[in-house]
Amino acid sequence: MIAMQYSFTLPADYDMAIVRERIASKGPLLDQLPHLAFKAYLYAEPGAAPDKLYAPFYLWHSEDGMHDFLNGPGFAGVARAFGWPAVRTWTPWHASVGADVRQARHATRSVEAIPPHSDLAQWRQREEQHARHALECGALAVVIGFEPGGWSIVRLCLWRAEPALPPLPNEQRYRVGHVSAPGQDQD
Repeated sequence: MIAMQYSFTLPADYDMAIVRERIASKGPLLDQLPHLAFKAYLYAEPGAAPDKLYAPFYLWHSEDGMHDFLNGPGFAGVARAFGWPAVRTWTPWHASVGADVRQARHATRSVEAIPPHSDLAQWRQREEQHARHALECGALAVVIGFEPGGWSIVRLCLWRAEPALPPLPNEQRYRVGHVSAPGQDQD
């Protein structure tokens, strides 16, 4: 599996209705995309974030699906609409996707740097505990990703309602406009 995210910081005067309309029209096109575990169409506005953001998050079953998407017309269209983004990837240490993931309306995502010479086994065990706790608190999906090139961890949780948990350091909260999840029940 591979976790992937790109993000666009939009101008302060950008009409977020454009993003919501794009999600409504384009989101269902990926509902049956091969190799995709899920794509969460994430966005944030001031209040939940200091800036306006459009930041889709993907969980792929294989790198073939990721490459097919990045080399295809879907990614070309988003790049034409919003610009050429840096695409971050992580290999999952943990990935849980519940049957009702398509009901997600909120998301939390944090990225944390791993200090040099960390005990990675201990770090991974701590992240597994974080994932279990989020699932116990009602998360519909949890992805904990590891990236050793820049030494970072990503934690993504999808929620039906805004989570009552206190924010983690470096946590970004998002709205979820749509979740494409091939093989999962429709809304």
